[in-house]
Amino acid sequence: MDIKYFGHASFLIRTREAKLITDPFDSSMVGIKFPKTEADIVTISHHHQDHDSTVNITGSPLLIDLPGEYEKKGFRIFGFLSYHDKSEGKERGENTLFKIESEGIKILHCGDLGLVLDEKFLGAIGDIDILMVPVGGFYTIDAKEAVELAKKIEPAIIIPMHYKTEKHNPQVFEKITTLDVFLKEIGQSTKSQDKLTVKKEELETMEMKVVVLNF
Repeated sequence: MDIKYFGHASFLIRTREAKLITDPFDSSMVGIKFPKTEADIVTISHHHQDHDSTVNITGSPLLIDLPGEYEKKGFRIFGFLSYHDKSEGKERGENTLFKIESEGIKILHCGDLGLVLDEKFLGAIGDIDILMVPVGGFYTIDAKEAVELAKKIEPAIIIPMHYKTEKHNPQVFEKITTLDVFLKEIGQSTKSQDKLTVKKEELETMEMKVVVLNF
């Protein structure tokens, strides 16, 4: 499995059989160019402009934007209803977490998760190998809360997302924090890389680590 980061909360997950894209965004709003890409499956955690723009996605993908169970081309996707805030959606609405399974690897994409999940909720999700978690705060959980969540889930790999960069539109994202805040909180420093290639057997013996992906 190969994982590439498009920026913000969007990833391309490529297996031998298919391509899945998470949370495609509107380039004009986010400030980062979203590449024209073919996909078999697209997951959308919630319908905000920086998470649900499919204009640059080609092909005839299965579009998943609701909780439930889905399957296509070797991918199994499970959607879990959560919230974009700590007030059961009263401030920013609902958010769907997607557990994405393929080639024996289990990924949890948290979307714009706004609260730290409790043990009962995490028990329903089950084991996770790779955690894609927002760390920028304000609109989502912050760096400290992301670390708390990661320690509860204990994935082999944590991929931070939804943090401020110099490419982001400063008028929209001025209140979220940068990646270094999260790295300091979790106590790890790491070199960024262009792509993550993983196999299930490698993850089984791996101690939890942070992987930062370029976009």
